[in-house]
Amino acid sequence: MARQGQCGRCAGLCCRYFALPIETPETRADYDDIRWYLCHDGVSVFVEGGDWYVSVKNACRHLSQENYGCDIYERRPKICRKYKHSDCDYVRGAYDYELHFTSDKEMDEYIKVKFDNNVTEKRSVKNIKRRRI
Repeated sequence: MARQGQCGRCAGLCCRYFALPIETPETRADYDDIRWYLCHDGVSVFVEGGDWYVSVKNACRHLSQENYGCDIYERRPKICRKYKHSDCDYVRGAYDYELHFTSDKEMDEYIKVKFDNNVTEKRSVKNIKRRRI
């Protein structure tokens, strides 16, 4: 079966990764767990619409390297059947992530800013110093 339209011009971009929702981190430990994800090759974490996701670059084993079609198209999983052309990576362009982390170092910097440079914490440290004087 020949692929038509935009699928005929695509290299199977949607079949080269998967993204799963994760719980919104709240504590330093939660963010450190996400930092652990980012220690692994091919993993990124992004926030879109306020929701957090882990993305894994790992091509589907049924993606044909000859024509980039699905080798099990008639038996493909439900998630593939529900994929909409409007969500297609081929036509969508760049993603507009609220946050996007591609390494554990990026998350480590974010943790430092979020927890160590917090304005509220700085004020309480100043108040403690004033009380001691």
